[in-house]
Amino acid sequence: MNDIVAGAIRWTLRLVVVAAGVVFFLSLLAAAAVLALVWGVRALWARLTGRPVMPWAMRMSPRQGWSTVHRSTARWTAPRPAARAGQGSTDVTDVVAREIR
Repeated sequence: MNDIVAGAIRWTLRLVVVAAGVVFFLSLLAAAAVLALVWGVRALWARLTGRPVMPWAMRMSPRQGWSTVHRSTARWTAPRPAARAGQGSTDVTDVVAREIR
């Protein structure tokens, strides 16, 4: 009796996993079909209106990316306001100096 129940559970689990895989595959296929349909309608509209068919592309300039990263790290590497004003590190009051052993 245990073999029958274990076999039924195994087959049920296999069917559930296969069904989930089929649903995932069909959803990816449907998304690709919708994307292809949108692209086709866009290309057809461009041809009907006499415009050139432009490909979908991610426009990114390497120079723009570098300057964005460089600007974002500038705030972390900039000198502190106390050092800019010519003041030294003697203004620190919450640190107790200890001898090096």
